[in-house]
Amino acid sequence: MPHVVTRPSAPFLSASGALEIHQVPSAQDNLIWLAVCTQTRETAAVDGPEADAVLQYCRANGIRLTAILNTHTHPDHIGINRALEKKHLLRTMRVVGCESRANEIPGITERVREGSRVQIGDVQGAVLLTEGHIDGHISFVFDNILFCGDTMFSGGCGYLFDGPPSKMYESLHRLAQLPPNTKVCCAHEYTQDNLKFAWMVDRDNADLRKRIQGVWAMRNIGASVVPSTIAEERATNPFLRVSTPEIRWRVKEEFPAIDDNDPVAVFTALREWKDRRDHRAMPDDVLPI
Repeated sequence: MPHVVTRPSAPFLSASGALEIHQVPSAQDNLIWLAVCTQTRETAAVDGPEADAVLQYCRANGIRLTAILNTHTHPDHIGINRALEKKHLLRTMRVVGCESRANEIPGITERVREGSRVQIGDVQGAVLLTEGHIDGHISFVFDNILFCGDTMFSGGCGYLFDGPPSKMYESLHRLAQLPPNTKVCCAHEYTQDNLKFAWMVDRDNADLRKRIQGVWAMRNIGASVVPSTIAEERATNPFLRVSTPEIRWRVKEEFPAIDDNDPVAVFTALREWKDRRDHRAMPDDVLPI
């Protein structure tokens, strides 16, 4: 199963050391993030399809779960809320989610919007409205840590369920302006699939070649290659590179009618191209590994 993580990324600290970040694999490809305040030990889980993996991890590592941060309302992101609710644990926790989707978020206690501030213990973070995947999708930025749900993926971006493409383009463009060392803690391990498509449309990219070689080595042993960084995504994620001559040329070749001077049009075509999924049949021997 290509997306399964059997060796999660090791815990790491945010830039200031104020947060300790843990990765908990769940289901087939979900990544649940735990952000622990290193001073108070208060802990927030970001999204998740279920709760058992998180509760087991917390018990094994002496972590006290006190909050849930929901980026959006798809079942594999609020499933953790429902599971904790059934266990009568959710009522003891803070639950943070987008105010425009509040009636869909089980146990919500804090309704946030663009520009809101959120606390994890002593650490304050910002809320960004990052729609395109679905309406009301938000991302959280703490220190140099980005929890972006299904907006930006490692090497790709989420499906456009609500769209329109211009919203997703603006959301990705905005995230790409974060500091280069920002850790991209997305909600799924889709890196290999995303980089197969990236290679199909950006084969002259030396940074992408190097990234593929490293990613395949890690994924072949079941290791997660998430988080990436904003710098890495800007260099190798085709959805952040729609203004480059290389991507414009490849998209124009595939979609001759588009205006390749319009980055939103190029982004729209690129997303449509990836949705065909024909890159998934690409054998590994055509990749630079």
